[in-house]
Amino acid sequence: MWLGFFRLSSSVAVKVPRASSTASVEDGSSSGTDTVPTPKVIIDQDSDPNATVVEITFGDRLGALLDTMNSLKNLGLNVVKANVFLDSSGKHNTFCITKADTGRKVEEPELLEAIRLTIINNLLEYHPESSAQLAMGVAFGIEPPKQEIDVDIATHVNIYDDGPDRSLLYVESADRPGLLVDLVKIITDINVSVQSGEFDTEGLLAKAKFHVSYRDKAIIKPLQQVISNSLRYFLRRPFTDDASF
Repeated sequence: MWLGFFRLSSSVAVKVPRASSTASVEDGSSSGTDTVPTPKVIIDQDSDPNATVVEITFGDRLGALLDTMNSLKNLGLNVVKANVFLDSSGKHNTFCITKADTGRKVEEPELLEAIRLTIINNLLEYHPESSAQLAMGVAFGIEPPKQEIDVDIATHVNIYDDGPDRSLLYVESADRPGLLVDLVKIITDINVSVQSGEFDTEGLLAKAKFHVSYRDKAIIKPLQQVISNSLRYFLRRPFTDDASF
């Protein structure tokens, strides 16, 4: 069962486009002599009621990202607002995205994952030095990460009360293609509703925050344990299936 901002639809079939070879990243730098920053991609379903907010950070190497905006349009999306701000952690590029056919925020996990992979794919295309910093470098990049994550150590699942009607589920694990879709599927297969959330890609790790409920109530302790055990089992098992994206 799906509520709120997440709806699974088997009819959604999205092909992640490659970045155009003629596009360019403004104000970028790919010098191999300095320290390569950790790429971060945040997909936020909480902060704006009318749009999906995406934030991309890669030190001070990212510019206007017109190529990424064009790739998102190829997914049937509109970028209704964009903003860039700089702080001590680097240049943050934020996009407010809606579906072109409805004018509403993105709800399907498959499309949210396609957005994430499209952005990462463009990042790898125009900043190949980021390949070794991203878990996706194994699947899409020219150089896989030198560091391998111990999945048992990296995997964390915590559930907290967030009022009488919902709970807050935190998941952290090694990143891989299709992870967002898989997490939502596991949760909803237990008949737990995912209402909204945030999904962060930070280098080799993925960090998810979901607002969840069971029959419009907060998750009781026994069901919290079921959710935690199911997610830990899935995230820690060897991943041998072909990626869906």
